[in-house]
Amino acid sequence: MSFWKKIKQKGWLWGMLAGLAFLGIGAVGGQFTVIWRKAVMICLECIGIG
Repeated sequence: MSFWKKIKQKGWLWGMLAGLAFLGIGAVGGQFTVIWRKAVMICLECIGIG
């Protein structure tokens, strides 16, 4: 039973590390600029500037 308690306590850490790893992989692959461009265009369209 203590095995599962340790897993639950450290689960958030593994989730955070996996998220950071995938974020890094996406940034290295050039996806950051694509997402940034889309976000800016959506904001400009919603506000009515673009």
